[in-house]
Order: sequence, then C-alpha cells, then structure tokens
Amino acid sequence: MAIKLDNVGIAVRDIEATISFFTDLGLTVLGRDTVSGEWADTAVGLDGNHAKIAVLQTPDGHGRLEFFEYIHPDAIETEPTLPNEIGMHRVAFSVDDIDDALAIAAKHGYFPLRGVATYEDVYKLTYLRGPSGIIVMFAQELKPAAS
Repeated sequence: MAIKLDNVGIAVRDIEATISFFTDLGLTVLGRDTVSGEWADTAVGLDGNHAKIAVLQTPDGHGRLEFFEYIHPDAIETEPTLPNEIGMHRVAFSVDDIDDALAIAAKHGYFPLRGVATYEDVYKLTYLRGPSGIIVMFAQELKPAAS
C-alpha cells in the first residue's frame, strides 16, 4: 500500500486570523470552502458538522495545513496544550531567517514562549503560541550538520 501525508488538520477559533498569520509567513491558500451535509457528518464522525475550511500550502509545495472553524456544533474551547502533553504537539517550520519569522509573528501578537535557543551551533529555534493557541516552532539552520 502506498501512503503519503496529505495535510494536518487543526480546528481554530477564527479562520480569517489564522489564514492571515500563516499567509504572512509565506504559506498560500490552496482552497477555501464551507462544508456540511451527510457526507461531512460521516467523514468526520460528527452529526450536524458544518465548518469553514481552508487548506494552506508551504512555499516548497510539500506541506499542507487544513484549518477548520466550526459553525455547528459549537467549537469546544480547551486549554492550550503544553509541550509535554500527549497529543497534537506543534507545527514546525524551517525558516531561512528566524528574526524575520518572529517579526511577522509579533505583528500578529505572538511571541516566543521563552526566547530563541541555539542547539549546538547547528540550529536557532523557538516555540510560540500562534492562532487558537497552536504551538508553532521556527528553526533556522545555522550550518549543515556533520555527516
């Protein structure tokens, strides 16, 4: 059986704010729609499923994120996950300039959880909370790792 990752889906409180953040980082919107009906109920396993959706793609064309803003049933607010909790952990991006990425995040009101760390002079990386509390990691390669 052939298998490949298509996308990662994330429920958000405000799809417009989420799209604005991720497109400012360089992702592009591949499509938007509002979904509902029996097929959506069956696929998702949720009666009365009605949601706004958007699929965004990374500039390299390999990564996709699908965001959902539920119209019905009401979205359920949860506490943002912590880095050591089981379950969906983070969305990670390799960036060529971490300072530029952080400036874009700051424009949207998002800042590093603790700062920017340097891992063995190979990577600069940081975690921040983006839209709807999504943990976003930025990593900038400083030099290629030794083989």
